[in-house]
Parts: sequence; structure tokens; C-alpha cells
Amino acid sequence: MDISQVLISRGLLTEDQLAEAQAQYDSSERFDKTLLRLGYVNEADLLKIFSEQFSIPVIDLSSEHIDAELLKTMPARLIHKRRILPYRKVGNKLMVAIADPFEMQGLDELRAVTGLEVEPVLASEYEINLMIKRYFGIGGATIDEMLADEQQNVQVIDALDTEDKELIEQAQEATVIKLVNEILREAINDRASDIHIEPFEGDLRIRYRIDGVLHKTNVPPQIRRFQAAIISRIKIMASLNIAEKRLPQDGGFKIRHEGRDIDIRVSVIPSVYGEGVVLRILDKSSLLLNLTDLGMDDETYARFESLITRPHGIILVTGPTGSGKTTTLYAALNSIVSDSIKVITVEDPVEYRLAGVNQIQVHPQIGLTFAAGLRSILRHDPDVIMIGEIRDLETAEAAIQAALTGHLVFSTLHTNDACSAATRLIDMGVEPYLVASSVEGVMAQRLVRTICENCKKEYQPDISELPADFKVDESLKLYRGTGCRECKNTGLRGRIGVFELVAFSDQLRHKITQNASSSELIKIAKKEGMKTLREDGWDKVRAGLTTPEEVLRVTVV
Repeated sequence: MDISQVLISRGLLTEDQLAEAQAQYDSSERFDKTLLRLGYVNEADLLKIFSEQFSIPVIDLSSEHIDAELLKTMPARLIHKRRILPYRKVGNKLMVAIADPFEMQGLDELRAVTGLEVEPVLASEYEINLMIKRYFGIGGATIDEMLADEQQNVQVIDALDTEDKELIEQAQEATVIKLVNEILREAINDRASDIHIEPFEGDLRIRYRIDGVLHKTNVPPQIRRFQAAIISRIKIMASLNIAEKRLPQDGGFKIRHEGRDIDIRVSVIPSVYGEGVVLRILDKSSLLLNLTDLGMDDETYARFESLITRPHGIILVTGPTGSGKTTTLYAALNSIVSDSIKVITVEDPVEYRLAGVNQIQVHPQIGLTFAAGLRSILRHDPDVIMIGEIRDLETAEAAIQAALTGHLVFSTLHTNDACSAATRLIDMGVEPYLVASSVEGVMAQRLVRTICENCKKEYQPDISELPADFKVDESLKLYRGTGCRECKNTGLRGRIGVFELVAFSDQLRHKITQNASSSELIKIAKKEGMKTLREDGWDKVRAGLTTPEEVLRVTVV
């Protein structure tokens, strides 16, 4: 029976869907592929029908034991080309996962190469591709093409000995372009924020930062031979000087991925074994721009909202690099921007474009610093100003002057907790009375990874193993992720903020004018109801959002 009729008879396809699929059918692909492409059927249903028609069992490849040593002996090029996975050997029989029962040529070639009896099983195409990437590395097929080209007298010459023209030509080879694109695409699909390309002796390591933690990415060992071409390709994309290998360089470019515009910032630094590259991925569609989505509890949200709607003063967000400070400021601006107020930002760099906000990119090399930009924009009559970061006394004094003359100023500062922001400004050289009179409030924050919703399970914790400052009831149930495909077996997926908010009271301002230490300020803030980062983290553990280990990772007592 025709596959479409089988699907209709089982209620998996409607007559209308069949007619629509036939109207869009392209003879260059099989009809079942058209149905899949249009989303009228799912792969699991098709595999089940093929299993019955061809008498080939269906397996869940993710739960099968994959013989990694066996894969090392298999022809990688054939596996990449035919998208098949020989995953286990039983006697003289080779078990091979395939997604398409009509593709028998790959099995015949594998039988001829190995001399073994080949027994096919059906598995999801996604799972097969995932396992091929895991065991053969990202870009494995492309590396094979490059090696084949190399064997046909297309030599990859070491960057130190090559002429610029030859290096440019090499970087523009279709296979090199394809390989770099695969590295970028895989990082975006994995929700990575950064790609680290690091050369070592005899090795080129590629790591992705996902949810704030670096993960090593499996790549073929032969990739080291194409290091110069890969880095040159990235430098060309970022409009950098490929001939300069002794000095750090910074640039960027924009790509379109699945209909989304994504900005890539590139930083290149020289190292002992060649140039190291870090690519920062700025995916505008992934930016949370609503305060309610950041993870603040109701009380913190209400207090922060009251701060950001004040007519003047400085609101600071503090924390280390990568703690989500800019996202919080953008969310704050997004919640107050309107036709009745003018908002101007001075940033380095402008990471995301905000509708209705005038954004300025600083250029220190031509004299446009944070302080210089701030002085200029005051002549443009803004109501709200955002300064990317207060880095020095000049910027701090300009921000305070703006606040004291009736402007609301948002900015970031690198401190470990909220109360330390006041002492940091004083350490920079700002007079204590100016800090006390201009700063309205400080938000310290960190990011913790959240438990994967797909594999989240309840468990009874051993109270004796929990941190001493984590006060729990013996009947309390906690949650953790058991690990699944969605979270790459980490049990964690996505991130949420933990917050520590201090609104400056009269008592705090008085202590600041007396040059009190941050520990003294913390004691007063706690008496006035401040919840510390650690305490907010424990609340999120009790709520089943994250784990004790995550809170311990990013906070201190």
C-alpha cells in the first residue's frame, strides 16, 4: 500500500493535507520527505510504518550503547556521506543505524569495506546526526573534504610561512567557509554565548560557553592542520588584518541564521601556538527585555520598579562579567521608555538595539569615552541616561553631576555585592557626600542555571549534606535534572537571576558620608530587610528552579 494511504488509514494524515502536499511535491525528493518537510507527519510514525513494511526494527539510539572503539575503525568519510552509524558489533555481525530504509548503497559499501555482515536498524535522523557529531566531531565531513583536497596537491601551508595572498585564497576555499559556518551554526543551535578557538601544541580546541559554563566540543583531530585557514576566514569575516599576527585585534560581523539576525563580536589574541579567537554571539531574539522574566521575586520586583521610575538619581547594577547586568538594564529601560521621555545610552559596545532609545557607541581611540559622551548628551535634554559601565573617576563624576541636575542615570559597576558599590565609588575618588546624595539604589546579581524541565525529578535531600546556611525543613522536597537530550545530560538548561537589592535609606546615606566600610553598610541593609544573593538563591532552590550546587557556584556567605 502507498505510504500516504497507510498514513490516512491510521488517521495520521488528512485528505486535505495529502492534497496540499501533492500540490507542493517536488520530484527531486521522495513524497514521504515532502510530508515530513511540511510537518504533516512526524518521523516516529514514518519509522514505525517503514519498520512494518521492511521488517527492520526501530531503536532509540540515545539509549543504546555505542561502541566508541568500533567507530574508530570505521570509514569516517562513508559514515558522513551516507549518514549511517555502525554502533555495535556482535560476532561477525555489524549493527548499523539508518534513518532511510531506501538508502541501501551505504550499507553495501560498508559491507564491502569491512567484510562484515551488516544488519540495519531504523533510528531517528536527528539521533544519527547527533551521534556522528559526538563521535566524529563537528565539521567532520568538511574536514574529510579538505583532507581529500590536500591529497590532490592542494597544500595547506603554515600561516607563518605563507604569503598574504595565498592565505586569503585558502581562507576563501568553499570547504573552509563551510567548516566555519558549521562551527557557528552548531554554537547557535546549542544556545552558546561564546565560541573559544584555542591553539595548543598539536591540537586546536574549540569550546562553547553554554549557560555560563564552558563545554569542550568534539572536533576531528585533523582540524589542527587547518588552523591558519579557519582563523584567517574568521578574520576576513570580521574585517581584521590577516597579516597581523603579533597584536590583539577586535572586530565583528553579522550573520542570518534561520531568519534571525545575529551579531558576532570577534576578539583575536596572539599566543605561543598561534592566534586564539573568541567569538561572542549576540542573538537579539534570545534577549529577555521584560523585568518580569528575569527571575526577581515579587518584593524585589516592586522595589526595583519603584527605583527605576524615580525622576532623578543613579541606579547601579553590579556583578562580575557575564552576570546579566546589561540585560537587566535593558529590561529596565524597556519598561520605562515611552514617547514622553527621552532615553540616551553610551555603551561599549552597543550589544542590542532598543526601539525608542538613542544609543551611542564609545570610541576611546578618537576621544569618545564614557565621560566625554555623557557630557555631550546632557546638551540633548535627556530624561534617562544609561552608561555602559563606570570605569573611572571622570565617568563617575559625570554620572553624579547628571543625577544631581535632575536626570535618572543607569549604569553598571564591578563589585561583589550591592553595598560595596558605595565604597567602590569612594575608592575611585568620589566624595562620600556625593555618593550618598546621588545614588538611589544598587542591584547586585548573578546567574544560576535552571533545572531542565524535560528531565526534572523530585528527591528527598540528605539534610546533613546541605550547606549550613541553607535552612530547610526535613519534609522539604528538592528537584534536580536526571539528564536528557535537551540539556545534553547536564540536568540544567537556561539561566535565571539571583538578586540583592539595596535602596539607600537615610541611615545608609549617613553611614556613607562617614566613610563606613561595606561590612557596616551590609549590617544596616540586612536590618532594613535586604535579602542577600545567597538567600535569594536558596529561595529559588526551594521553589524548584535551581540546585544547591548552582547557588554555591556563584555566591559566597
